[in-house]
This record gives sequence, C-alpha cells and structure tokens, in this order.
Amino acid sequence: MVTLNDYESRFEIKWCPGCGNFGILAAMKDALVKRGMAPHEVLIVSGIGQAAKTPEFMNCNMFHALHGRALPLATGAKMANHRLTILVNTGDGDCYGEGGNHFMHAIRRNVDLTVLAHNNMVYGLTKGQASPTSERGMVTRLQQHGVIMEPFNPLRVALALKAGFVARGFAGNSEHLSFLIQEGMKYNGFSLIDILQPCVSFNHVNTHQWYSERVYELEKEKYSPTDYMQAMARAQEWGQRIPIGIFYREEKPSFTDQIYALQKEPLVDRAYDPAPLRQLMKQL
Repeated sequence: MVTLNDYESRFEIKWCPGCGNFGILAAMKDALVKRGMAPHEVLIVSGIGQAAKTPEFMNCNMFHALHGRALPLATGAKMANHRLTILVNTGDGDCYGEGGNHFMHAIRRNVDLTVLAHNNMVYGLTKGQASPTSERGMVTRLQQHGVIMEPFNPLRVALALKAGFVARGFAGNSEHLSFLIQEGMKYNGFSLIDILQPCVSFNHVNTHQWYSERVYELEKEKYSPTDYMQAMARAQEWGQRIPIGIFYREEKPSFTDQIYALQKEPLVDRAYDPAPLRQLMKQL
C-alpha cells in the first residue's frame, strides 16, 4: 500500500516560508497516494524556476529540463514508454513564456501528460520581474512604471487549441487541488491544471488573502465541463470573482494511441538490434 512516506525526499525544502508551492507539493503527494501510484511508476519532469524544484522534494523518478523545455522532454519520455504516468511541474514563465511554443504544440498533439503550471504571475527565481501572466499595471523591480502588456490567459489559449482537459486550482485549497490532479491523471490526453500560486516575496498584489476573497469552485449543479462556449466564458472571468475547477473535458484519442507502432508494446520494452541501422548506413 502506497503512503505519503513513500514520497518523502531526503532533501531540505528551500522555498520561502509561506510560498504557495508548499500547498501544491502537498496536493501532488496526496493525489499520487490516492491514485495508488508507487514512486517507481511516476516520472516528474520540470524546467527551470521555483516550480521546477518540486521534484527534488519528492522521492520518485525525475528529470530537470532546460528553461521552457519540460514539455518536449516529457513528450519524448511518453513516446519511449507510453504506459508511464508523467507529471510536468512548470511555472508561468517556464511554460507560457520560454516554453510557449512547446505548450501550444503539446496541446495540439494531445500528449498524455498532466501539466501542473505553478502560476504566481511573476518570475520568482530571478527576483521578481513580470511574467506572461502578470496583470496590466503591476509594478515590479524591472517594470517600475507598471506592466504595459495584456496578461496571457492560459485557459483561453488551451481551450482555443481544443485541449481536452482544462482546469484551474488554487494552492491555498490543497484538497480541491488534489482532486483536480487526480482527475488530470485519469484523463487520457493533455491535461492542463493552471494553479494560482501566491509568491510571498515578489508578488504583493495576488496574495493568499487576495485569492481567498475571490476564488470560488465552479458550481456542479449549474456548470457543465462539456459546454465549450461556457468554458470559454468562465475562463475570461477574473477580478472580483475567480472560478476554479474543471472548465472543460472532452474525451478523444491521445497522441500515442494513434501511433500504430506503439499499439503492441512500449518502445522501452523492445530489444534493440543495430544491424538494420548499420545496413542502412552502408547504403547511404
């Protein structure tokens, strides 16, 4: 039986006291245990940033990619072993900024990955400049007269690209976030969970209190995650009321499900015979 202790790491956590990443880490461990996933059955891929440190604080398979490159590396791992459960830990800068192109095309491919985007609306590792999701007018150490660009809306972009599973969570509600992560792992395809994550050091606008006064769970009785246009409308809602939950879910074949060569078994289980390649190289 899998327990939380199975995921305990020997490394000391280095986040700032009060960082929203603690809530995300707790939700991840809880979700994996409730799904009955043993550490050797899970791969966590991350890029660069405070969010990317998450796998260091868990006992499981992990791989750090370059800044913005977590998704292509996770895609390659899924191609090699499509039976492996893969979670991607990434930040708003890492995923929506440096990795924006990879974000779009991983959605188009519908790779079976669960993406946990720690969205603190600031670059926390590199001392607080604006990120793609920073709100217009936000003052930072670099943008001293306020951000002049419109913020990137990851939910609407994902929906526009027809992502099959689009959700938003809040680091201050670990129980609900754990539920979202479990549902994302169940989904056979690309799952985006954008997580509102307070940064206590560099974002003094979108604080724990600010979010707590605004976030609300999508109403199960009134809201249907199969309604695409309703999902687009709710994804635009921001300010005094901020919805969290599963915005959209549509079942469809994943990327690896559609590749004939992977139907029989994962590539990782196949014996490697270099002879055909050597013969081909001689011909060339």
